Amino acid sequence: MDGNFQKAAVAIFVAMVMDGLDGRVARLTSTESDFGKEYDSLADMVSFGMAPALVVYEWGVVTLPEFAWLWGRLGWLAAFFFAVCAAFRLARYNTRIGLADKRFFEGLPSPSGAAIVASMVWLCTKYDFGGPVVFLAAFLVTAAAGALMVSTFPFYSGKDFNLGERIPFTYLLAIPAVFMLISLDPPLVFFSLFFLYALSGPALSIYRWMRRRRRRAEREERDATDQSKAA
Repeated sequence: MDGNFQKAAVAIFVAMVMDGLDGRVARLTSTESDFGKEYDSLADMVSFGMAPALVVYEWGVVTLPEFAWLWGRLGWLAAFFFAVCAAFRLARYNTRIGLADKRFFEGLPSPSGAAIVASMVWLCTKYDFGGPVVFLAAFLVTAAAGALMVSTFPFYSGKDFNLGERIPFTYLLAIPAVFMLISLDPPLVFFSLFFLYALSGPALSIYRWMRRRRRRAEREERDATDQSKAA
């Protein structure tokens, strides 16, 4: 709220790291509890719902009314829409634990949605991007990230990756390579990676739809061939 947008974005990414560690630490120390699960959801709502919405609101909405009154209202609605979608996304996730396919998330995970918004603000602040067109595009991205969180698109979760298994040596080289890539330009790399991840859900749905359609066409063609042979 004081205008330290780059620090705010970094803090959101720190929260993502902590979110990835808290469950593992609880399991390793045998301190899992229902209270911890509920508290984790509240922390996620603050870190990945309210914080990104507040950051993008303070970054853009304060300036947008200078260009047009309507754009300021649209920016406020985009930030509010993102926060509401994050709440719905977390509530749905909690009610579907143990029912959904663990290999995929239903809808964009809230940390990934927050990463898109935070890295976008970080990137625009670092390179001093501004103006009505940039702000409008930013709020469209914010609203789209919120919509993807409450969508039914499948997003790969990575939970089928077993750290207990032997890892090929070539895979280990990818770890320093990723850190080197991020160090080149953290906001640009983070935004690009999470933006592509956000596109992966709709792309996977389209691929599955096309595959089902092709299989259905092949099955109908087979049935028609069998009927013609029988005749």
